[in-house]
Amino acid sequence: MANKHFRRLRGMTLVEVMESILVLSIAVLGASGYRYYSALDVRRADMHTTAARIGMLLCESWRGTGGNESYDPLGHLGSELSIQEDLAPAMLRPVDFTPLGYYEVVVDDTTYYAALSWKDITADIRALNVAVAWSQRDQGETGIRDADKVFRLTTYTQN
Repeated sequence: MANKHFRRLRGMTLVEVMESILVLSIAVLGASGYRYYSALDVRRADMHTTAARIGMLLCESWRGTGGNESYDPLGHLGSELSIQEDLAPAMLRPVDFTPLGYYEVVVDDTTYYAALSWKDITADIRALNVAVAWSQRDQGETGIRDADKVFRLTTYTQN
């Protein structure tokens, strides 16, 4: 009778302990992976939102001048943002649009490349296009050619 009681009080076997550690390890790895990808998605969403805000700022500022062909964001926004003139390829400009300029905008240590272009739709309506490109990869970007995301915005104004 004492032997039956002793067997019931025995602890867990080594196999049971190893199985418990394995299950717990899988749960911890899954949670840490979820946290990593959540933080990565938040960073990407923040970059996209910043690009959209830059595009809106440039587009509305240019539209405020009536779509003037001599609009210069450096003169209008240079004190508010870190904007530098840059030479970007025509990949940011829609076909049939006349380029106004290419600019490099730095916000929170991320470089965005903005291209402004315009096109007269009719004698009194002008389309203003702003494209903002950036790279979501942190692999030593050196310029516009490393950009893998683009946000485009077009608005219209009267000439």
